[in-house]
Amino acid sequence: MSFDYTDFTNRNIGFVTPEEQARLRDTQVFVCGTGGMGGACVFALARMGVGRLILADIDVFETSNMNRQAFAFQETIGHHKAEATRDMCLRINPEMKITVYHDDWPDHVEQAVSSSAIVVNGTDDLGASLLLYRTARAAGRAVIDAYASPLPSIYVTQAGDPMPEERLDYPTIGTAWDKLSPDQRDEAFFNEALYVVVNSSSRKYIDLDLAGEVTAGKRSRMSFAPMVLSTGMLMAYEVVNGILGKPPGADYRGWFFNPHAGRVERPRNAMIAACLKPLVRRFLQRLMT
Repeated sequence: MSFDYTDFTNRNIGFVTPEEQARLRDTQVFVCGTGGMGGACVFALARMGVGRLILADIDVFETSNMNRQAFAFQETIGHHKAEATRDMCLRINPEMKITVYHDDWPDHVEQAVSSSAIVVNGTDDLGASLLLYRTARAAGRAVIDAYASPLPSIYVTQAGDPMPEERLDYPTIGTAWDKLSPDQRDEAFFNEALYVVVNSSSRKYIDLDLAGEVTAGKRSRMSFAPMVLSTGMLMAYEVVNGILGKPPGADYRGWFFNPHAGRVERPRNAMIAACLKPLVRRFLQRLMT
Protein backbone atom coordinates (compact mmCIF):
# COMPACT_ATOMS: atom_id res chain seq x y z
CA MET A 1 0.00 0.00 0.00
CA SER A 2 1.21 3.51 -0.77
CA PHE A 3 1.82 5.89 2.13
CA ASP A 4 0.61 9.47 2.07
CA TYR A 5 1.88 11.71 4.89
CA THR A 6 -0.88 14.28 4.41
CA ASP A 7 -3.55 11.61 4.71
CA PHE A 8 -1.72 10.07 7.69
CA THR A 9 -1.71 13.35 9.63
CA ASN A 10 -5.01 14.77 8.39
CA ARG A 11 -6.77 14.42 11.73
CA ASN A 12 -3.98 16.32 13.49
CA ILE A 13 -5.10 19.50 11.75
CA GLY A 14 -7.10 21.59 14.16
CA PHE A 15 -4.78 20.74 17.01
CA VAL A 16 -1.95 22.04 14.82
CA THR A 17 -2.01 24.03 11.60
CA PRO A 18 -0.75 22.57 8.31
CA GLU A 19 2.34 24.77 8.67
CA GLU A 20 2.97 23.46 12.18
CA GLN A 21 2.51 19.88 10.97
CA ALA A 22 5.16 20.51 8.34
CA ARG A 23 7.49 21.73 11.07
CA LEU A 24 6.90 18.53 13.06
CA ARG A 25 7.73 16.54 9.94
CA ASP A 26 11.02 18.36 9.38
CA THR A 27 12.29 18.48 12.98
CA GLN A 28 14.64 16.04 14.66
CA VAL A 29 14.26 14.89 18.29
CA PHE A 30 16.84 12.95 20.32
CA VAL A 31 15.33 10.37 22.69
CA CYS A 32 17.88 8.71 24.93
CA GLY A 33 16.30 5.62 26.49
CA THR A 34 13.46 4.00 24.53
CA GLY A 35 12.03 1.70 27.19
CA GLY A 36 9.34 3.01 29.55
CA MET A 37 8.72 6.76 29.48
CA GLY A 38 11.02 7.34 26.52
CA GLY A 39 9.34 4.60 24.50
CA ALA A 40 5.87 5.96 25.25
CA CYS A 41 7.04 9.40 24.16
CA VAL A 42 8.45 7.97 20.91
CA PHE A 43 5.16 6.17 20.29
CA ALA A 44 3.31 9.49 20.43
CA LEU A 45 5.94 11.31 18.35
CA ALA A 46 5.68 8.73 15.58
CA ARG A 47 1.87 8.86 15.62
CA MET A 48 1.81 12.68 15.52
CA GLY A 49 4.08 12.74 12.47
CA VAL A 50 7.47 13.84 13.81
CA GLY A 51 9.69 12.98 10.89
CA ARG A 52 13.20 12.56 12.28
CA LEU A 53 14.44 10.81 15.41
CA ILE A 54 17.71 9.83 17.01
CA LEU A 55 17.14 6.88 19.36
CA ALA A 56 19.65 5.52 21.86
CA ASP A 57 19.53 2.62 24.29
CA ILE A 58 21.90 0.03 25.72
CA ASP A 59 19.44 -2.77 26.53
CA VAL A 60 17.28 -5.41 24.88
CA PHE A 61 13.60 -5.93 25.62
CA GLU A 62 12.83 -8.46 28.34
CA THR A 63 9.60 -10.10 29.45
CA SER A 64 9.47 -7.87 32.56
CA ASN A 65 9.29 -4.82 30.26
CA MET A 66 5.96 -5.89 28.81
CA ASN A 67 3.95 -4.56 31.73
CA ARG A 68 4.60 -0.96 30.69
CA GLN A 69 6.92 -0.39 27.70
CA ALA A 70 5.20 0.68 24.48
CA PHE A 71 7.35 -1.34 22.08
CA ALA A 72 7.79 -4.48 24.20
CA PHE A 73 5.94 -7.35 22.53
CA GLN A 74 6.46 -11.08 22.36
CA GLU A 75 8.16 -10.61 19.00
CA THR A 76 10.54 -7.89 20.27
CA ILE A 77 11.77 -9.75 23.38
CA GLY A 78 15.52 -10.17 23.04
CA HIS A 79 15.78 -7.42 20.43
CA HIS A 80 17.72 -4.21 21.01
CA LYS A 81 15.27 -1.62 22.31
CA ALA A 82 16.21 1.26 20.03
CA GLU A 83 16.34 -0.97 16.95
CA ALA A 84 12.98 -2.59 17.71
CA THR A 85 11.50 0.85 18.39
CA ARG A 86 12.82 2.14 15.07
CA ASP A 87 11.34 -0.83 13.21
CA MET A 88 7.93 -0.37 14.81
CA CYS A 89 7.97 3.38 14.10
CA LEU A 90 8.65 2.68 10.44
CA ARG A 91 5.55 0.48 10.40
CA ILE A 92 3.61 3.60 11.41
CA ASN A 93 5.39 6.09 9.13
CA PRO A 94 7.76 4.52 6.60
CA GLU A 95 9.08 7.96 5.65
CA MET A 96 10.63 8.59 9.07
CA LYS A 97 14.39 9.15 9.20
CA ILE A 98 15.69 7.36 12.31
CA THR A 99 19.25 7.02 13.56
CA VAL A 100 19.94 4.35 16.19
CA TYR A 101 22.77 4.14 18.70
CA HIS A 102 23.60 1.30 21.08
CA ASP A 103 26.02 1.54 24.01
CA ASP A 104 28.19 3.71 21.77
CA TRP A 105 25.78 6.62 22.11
CA PRO A 106 28.07 8.66 24.42
CA ASP A 107 30.55 8.82 21.53
CA HIS A 108 27.88 10.53 19.42
CA VAL A 109 26.10 12.57 22.08
CA GLU A 110 27.39 15.99 21.08
CA GLN A 111 26.28 15.53 17.49
CA ALA A 112 22.97 13.96 18.54
CA VAL A 113 22.14 16.83 20.88
CA SER A 114 23.32 19.69 18.68
CA SER A 115 21.50 18.38 15.60
CA SER A 116 18.19 17.93 17.44
CA ALA A 117 15.69 20.57 18.48
CA ILE A 118 14.76 18.82 21.74
CA VAL A 119 16.32 16.18 24.00
CA VAL A 120 14.14 13.65 25.83
CA ASN A 121 15.72 11.86 28.78
CA GLY A 122 14.23 8.36 28.97
CA THR A 123 17.17 6.82 30.81
CA ASP A 124 17.11 5.61 34.41
CA ASP A 125 20.89 5.90 34.85
CA LEU A 126 22.40 8.83 36.75
CA GLY A 127 25.60 8.95 34.69
CA ALA A 128 23.72 8.95 31.39
CA SER A 129 21.44 11.72 32.64
CA LEU A 130 24.39 13.86 33.72
CA LEU A 131 25.98 13.47 30.29
CA LEU A 132 22.75 14.48 28.56
CA TYR A 133 22.17 17.53 30.71
CA ARG A 134 25.74 18.78 30.57
CA THR A 135 25.88 18.32 26.80
CA ALA A 136 22.47 19.96 26.29
CA ARG A 137 23.50 23.00 28.33
CA ALA A 138 26.63 23.44 26.25
CA ALA A 139 24.59 23.13 23.03
CA GLY A 140 21.77 25.40 24.23
CA ARG A 141 19.13 22.67 24.10
CA ALA A 142 16.22 21.94 26.43
CA VAL A 143 15.84 18.56 28.14
CA ILE A 144 12.43 17.02 28.81
CA ASP A 145 12.44 14.67 31.79
CA ALA A 146 10.36 13.13 34.58
CA TYR A 147 10.96 12.20 38.21
CA ALA A 148 11.29 8.67 39.54
CA SER A 149 7.82 9.03 41.01
CA PRO A 150 4.71 6.88 41.56
CA LEU A 151 2.74 9.74 40.00
CA PRO A 152 3.18 10.85 36.38
CA SER A 153 5.41 13.90 36.30
CA ILE A 154 7.13 16.23 33.86
CA TYR A 155 9.80 18.92 33.93
CA VAL A 156 11.55 20.92 31.22
CA THR A 157 15.05 22.22 31.82
CA GLN A 158 16.16 24.99 29.48
CA ALA A 159 19.86 25.52 28.82
CA GLY A 160 20.03 28.38 31.32
CA ASP A 161 18.06 26.65 34.09
CA PRO A 162 19.56 24.81 37.07
CA MET A 163 20.20 21.20 36.13
CA PRO A 164 18.82 18.45 38.41
CA GLU A 165 22.27 17.77 39.86
CA GLU A 166 22.42 21.44 40.92
CA ARG A 167 18.92 22.03 42.26
CA LEU A 168 18.57 18.61 43.93
CA ASP A 169 22.03 18.81 45.52
CA TYR A 170 23.51 15.74 43.89
CA PRO A 171 27.07 15.05 45.08
CA THR A 172 28.17 14.82 41.45
CA ILE A 173 29.24 18.32 40.47
CA GLY A 174 32.81 18.19 39.24
CA THR A 175 32.72 14.41 38.75
CA ALA A 176 32.86 12.94 35.24
CA TRP A 177 29.60 11.28 34.23
CA ASP A 178 31.32 7.89 33.89
CA LYS A 179 33.33 8.11 37.13
CA LEU A 180 30.51 8.10 39.66
CA SER A 181 30.87 6.08 42.84
CA PRO A 182 28.08 3.90 44.27
CA ASP A 183 27.76 6.34 47.18
CA GLN A 184 27.24 9.24 44.79
CA ARG A 185 24.56 7.33 42.93
CA ASP A 186 22.80 6.35 46.15
CA GLU A 187 22.80 9.88 47.52
CA ALA A 188 21.54 11.34 44.26
CA PHE A 189 18.67 8.84 44.12
CA PHE A 190 17.82 9.56 47.75
CA ASN A 191 17.76 13.32 47.06
CA GLU A 192 15.41 12.82 44.13
CA ALA A 193 13.12 10.66 46.28
CA LEU A 194 13.25 13.36 48.95
CA TYR A 195 12.10 15.98 46.44
CA VAL A 196 9.29 13.74 45.17
CA VAL A 197 7.90 13.03 48.63
CA VAL A 198 8.19 16.65 49.80
CA ASN A 199 6.46 18.05 46.73
CA SER A 200 3.82 15.45 45.91
CA SER A 201 1.39 13.01 47.51
CA SER A 202 3.17 10.05 45.87
CA ARG A 203 3.60 8.21 49.16
CA LYS A 204 -0.15 7.64 49.37
CA TYR A 205 -0.30 5.45 46.28
CA ILE A 206 2.43 2.82 46.72
CA ASP A 207 3.49 0.08 49.11
CA LEU A 208 5.81 2.02 51.40
CA ASP A 209 7.73 -1.04 52.57
CA LEU A 210 8.63 -1.89 48.98
CA ALA A 211 9.40 1.77 48.27
CA GLY A 212 11.87 1.69 51.14
CA GLU A 213 13.61 -1.28 49.56
CA VAL A 214 13.82 0.60 46.26
CA THR A 215 15.28 3.68 47.95
CA ALA A 216 17.79 1.47 49.75
CA GLY A 217 18.79 -0.16 46.46
CA LYS A 218 17.50 -3.59 47.48
CA ARG A 219 15.05 -4.02 44.59
CA SER A 220 14.27 -2.61 41.17
CA ARG A 221 12.01 0.39 40.80
CA MET A 222 8.31 -0.31 40.69
CA SER A 223 6.58 0.61 37.44
CA PHE A 224 2.94 0.57 36.35
CA ALA A 225 1.64 0.97 32.81
CA PRO A 226 -0.80 3.88 33.38
CA MET A 227 1.87 5.87 35.21
CA VAL A 228 4.64 5.21 32.68
CA LEU A 229 2.52 5.72 29.58
CA SER A 230 0.92 8.89 30.96
CA THR A 231 4.36 10.30 31.69
CA GLY A 232 5.49 9.57 28.14
CA MET A 233 2.44 11.42 26.81
CA LEU A 234 3.25 14.45 28.97
CA MET A 235 6.75 14.37 27.50
CA ALA A 236 5.33 14.27 23.97
CA TYR A 237 3.21 17.36 24.64
CA GLU A 238 6.34 19.21 25.74
CA VAL A 239 8.17 18.09 22.59
CA VAL A 240 5.38 19.66 20.54
CA ASN A 241 5.63 22.88 22.55
CA GLY A 242 9.37 23.00 22.00
CA ILE A 243 9.25 22.29 18.27
CA LEU A 244 6.47 24.79 17.61
CA GLY A 245 7.98 27.52 19.80
CA LYS A 246 5.14 27.50 22.30
CA PRO A 247 5.66 28.12 26.02
CA PRO A 248 6.40 24.89 27.90
CA GLY A 249 3.70 23.56 30.17
CA ALA A 250 6.28 22.79 32.85
CA ASP A 251 9.39 24.59 34.05
CA TYR A 252 12.61 23.07 35.40
CA ARG A 253 10.91 22.18 38.71
CA GLY A 254 8.01 20.50 36.95
CA TRP A 255 4.77 19.17 38.38
CA PHE A 256 3.04 15.90 39.25
CA PHE A 257 -0.27 14.67 37.86
CA ASN A 258 -2.42 12.87 40.41
CA PRO A 259 -4.93 10.76 38.45
CA HIS A 260 -6.29 9.30 41.69
CA ALA A 261 -7.56 12.71 42.79
CA GLY A 262 -7.83 14.41 39.40
CA ARG A 263 -5.43 17.26 40.11
CA VAL A 264 -2.01 18.68 39.33
CA GLU A 265 0.44 18.93 42.23
CA ARG A 266 3.01 21.70 41.88
CA PRO A 267 6.19 22.19 43.96
CA ARG A 268 5.58 23.61 47.40
CA ASN A 269 6.52 27.06 48.55
CA ALA A 270 10.29 27.06 49.23
CA MET A 271 9.88 27.89 52.92
CA ILE A 272 7.30 25.15 53.48
CA ALA A 273 9.45 22.67 51.58
CA ALA A 274 12.47 23.57 53.70
CA CYS A 275 10.48 22.93 56.88
CA LEU A 276 9.24 19.57 55.60
CA LYS A 277 12.60 18.31 54.37
CA PRO A 278 14.01 17.16 57.73
CA LEU A 279 10.79 15.31 58.55
CA VAL A 280 10.63 13.62 55.15
CA ARG A 281 14.34 12.77 55.31
CA ARG A 282 13.82 10.92 58.60
CA PHE A 283 10.72 9.23 57.13
CA LEU A 284 12.69 7.95 54.14
CA GLN A 285 15.59 6.83 56.28
CA ARG A 286 13.22 4.80 58.46
CA LEU A 287 11.76 3.20 55.33
CA MET A 288 15.24 2.23 54.15
CA THR A 289 15.98 0.40 57.37
